[in-house]
Amino acid sequence: MHLPLPLILASRSPRRLALMQQIGLDVQVRPCHVPEIVDPAVSPDRNAELLAVQKARCAAAGIDAGIVLGADTIVVIDGQMLGKPADHDDAVRMLRMLSGRTHTVFTGFALLRCPDGKLVSGVERTQVTFRELPKGEVEEYVRGGSPLDKAGAYGIQDDYGAVFVTRIEGCYYNVVGLPLARVYMALHDGFEIPSVLIETGITTPPRP
Repeated sequence: MHLPLPLILASRSPRRLALMQQIGLDVQVRPCHVPEIVDPAVSPDRNAELLAVQKARCAAAGIDAGIVLGADTIVVIDGQMLGKPADHDDAVRMLRMLSGRTHTVFTGFALLRCPDGKLVSGVERTQVTFRELPKGEVEEYVRGGSPLDKAGAYGIQDDYGAVFVTRIEGCYYNVVGLPLARVYMALHDGFEIPSVLIETGITTPPRP
């Protein structure tokens, strides 16, 4: 993929960075602190998308030229939205809620181009089913510190996190933290340099 501008990730997440690098993209990291506060009056998918947009806009401040990617993941069970746990006890509480049940993972993404402000955003949904989790396993996993920076207090790519899951319906990478195919296609359709420009050696699209 040939992008006309630098791609900037508005996140400290090593998982999101690794996913973008996995598909051969050169990514700069520019995290920006946005409080991950959900609005209970707004649907989970809309909350995830709005937070992704806020993160992209925050990281874009002061950037002269670039495509900024923001993302946010929310786990939902029984209508309750779970973000990152506040502490050890909160992580244990979340995992006990998810044990033996199916929950939904929403990840919103936003691509914001600077300086013209073109915005493409969306959200992906994946259903995830956990086996029954023994209390000892939950405690051991949380003590390791891995779930404390993850929505729903687990990472599907982790050691224990991987063996909690018995079934997923939808995009696996969405559960990791970024709907990779959706983001790739959004970049391809909305921001990639047209082939005619590559062939003629032009590196930026002409103004309309």
